Amino acid sequence: DWTPNLIMPLRFFQRFKIAPGLTLNLSKWGGSLSVGPPGAKFTFGTAGTRGTVGIPGSGLYYTEHNPLDRRRGKRGSPAPEGESAADRLDLGFFRRLITPPEEEAFVDGLRQIHEGDEAGAWNTLSQATAQADAAFMAGVLALKRQQPEAAIDCFSSALDRGETLGELFRKYEIRPTVSLSITDHIDARIEPAARGIALALAEAYQMSAQWSEALDVLESIHAAQPEDSVVTLSMVEILAAEIATPDAYQRVVSLTRDADNTDEIRAAICYWKGRALHELGLHTAARDALTLAFRRKKDRSDAFLLAVQYERACVYDALGKKTRAREEFERIYAADPGYEDVSSRLGLVG
Repeated sequence: DWTPNLIMPLRFFQRFKIAPGLTLNLSKWGGSLSVGPPGAKFTFGTAGTRGTVGIPGSGLYYTEHNPLDRRRGKRGSPAPEGESAADRLDLGFFRRLITPPEEEAFVDGLRQIHEGDEAGAWNTLSQATAQADAAFMAGVLALKRQQPEAAIDCFSSALDRGETLGELFRKYEIRPTVSLSITDHIDARIEPAARGIALALAEAYQMSAQWSEALDVLESIHAAQPEDSVVTLSMVEILAAEIATPDAYQRVVSLTRDADNTDEIRAAICYWKGRALHELGLHTAARDALTLAFRRKKDRSDAFLLAVQYERACVYDALGKKTRAREEFERIYAADPGYEDVSSRLGLVG
């Protein structure tokens, strides 16, 4: 598996903060080989995995982990089996004579990341984006380097050559997976296939504040996979937080009509539904949506719970329920005295 540490563009989850370090794991197709730089290995499928959802072959799926088991699973990786990744990524003198230049750059770029040379890999792969798999990997590196415009170019190039995606990875028996951390418990995993790359492209657009372009890409994923709650959450967040027009709020309500609170992602969808209803002046419905989002607190981040509680307090205030609103604001203040404008709402500052 290939696992750069990227953060999905979701509020409450450290939006756009890209973690340092780049992890490379290369798994042999159909096998259990797992390799990577010393101290930088990670293996999916450990005891911490609770379940994976997605459409096979789509290149886009999500894995939920048990936090305690997941920590235990990081103690080590399985021992390598069979031919090493270094061997598969060594063309040798004679093979180089008959290998097309962009295929050669693809192999060299993977080997450089395997060896920990991220800058060298970027220089190599960014020169070979006419090859779909090289463009995919160059896009991943561009996101990691916080260069969204370069990532947009690379991912767009990979999608334009979608019929050849995965060819070189299969040829060299390497299966890459980019893992984007959604929450402490959920990872989004993308492979070199159209919908997975589209999600990465949407991330790059959001990173560069190109909201309409990001929304267009997410719409295309949503049309093919409407049950994908992560994509739905990304869409409603852009609509409610960035576009923020009455039409956008109505679109949020339409997208979230079946919202529930079965996990943190769906709870966040309930939150944005409540925000949109509040903005539309439908305060009773907003209160109901936010109460649903706040109903379960186990496994929910503190940042998320405070955001829901604050929004619900504002809704109570809009409903004229001043006592209930003040109770909520007091609880927020007790948890975080500097949160938003809570102290002024409570009359504690001038």
